[in-house]
Amino acid sequence: MENKMENNAENSRFKSGFVTLIGRPNVGKSTLMNHLIGQKIAITSNKPQTTRSRIQTVYTSKEGQIVFLDTPGIHKAKNKLGEYMVSVAERTLKEVDAVLWLVEPSSFIGKGERHIAEQLSRAGVPVILVMNKKDTVDKAALKGFLEAYRPLLDFADMIPVSALRGQNLDAVIRAIFRYLPYGPRYYDDDTVTDQPQRQIAAELIREKALRCLEEEIPHGIAVAIDQMKEREDGSIMDIDATIICEKDSHKGIIIGKGGTMLRRIGSQARREIEKMLEMQVNLQLWVKVKKDWRDSDFMLKNFGYDKKEL
Repeated sequence: MENKMENNAENSRFKSGFVTLIGRPNVGKSTLMNHLIGQKIAITSNKPQTTRSRIQTVYTSKEGQIVFLDTPGIHKAKNKLGEYMVSVAERTLKEVDAVLWLVEPSSFIGKGERHIAEQLSRAGVPVILVMNKKDTVDKAALKGFLEAYRPLLDFADMIPVSALRGQNLDAVIRAIFRYLPYGPRYYDDDTVTDQPQRQIAAELIREKALRCLEEEIPHGIAVAIDQMKEREDGSIMDIDATIICEKDSHKGIIIGKGGTMLRRIGSQARREIEKMLEMQVNLQLWVKVKKDWRDSDFMLKNFGYDKKEL
């Protein structure tokens, strides 16, 4: 009984709730979330549509707890994977207490942004406009860009930030807490994500592949973790993983001359995974061709996408 009373007392002061990051592909949603949380959870790349599934991360302070849902960008779907990404993003709007809409500094508001504004106007929750990359423009221009967005929606707040440089992110946290209800602690204080380690490892490998390959390979690659096992003495984590691509020609590029590209991807991914696991990692990579995997229900499910959401 006493514990219950203590919990009720805490809940009367403690704020908690769910917040989603929304925005067009490649505006910096994952970079922003990683900086807000203070750890690398979502992968980043200069290619659009890097985030393929909803990633749940947790920010906890004395004031309360924010559960962030980082969604795929809303865009026009071109295949079943695209349809999945859009449906996840749009459905998430109905499940949250507030929305962060991330945009880039510009006075041109295109069809993509107007489509998002239309979706958000129906969501019925507070929307905080976050204008990223404020470090790339001067203050006068930034003010004009923010004003250009004002007529689109009745924003709860408008905040310029630089996700990459970590500028003005405390203002984002303060704004979120203003709109969250008082409520329970959903996760322990030390929880930062609900993602299994295998999934984060797969995403880190995919990130390094996207970065190393730059423009050489279209976006159609996935990573499957075949085995992830800690040695009995706890000294090393052995990970076997396969990079899936759509064409035989892509396989050769991913492997590289004499295996140089695959070794480069593996070396960079191993360092990131070691940071995450805080232990030594032995990473073995293979490459397989699975044609049209992005249009296969079975393969999408195999790579961690829920068929019910396709």
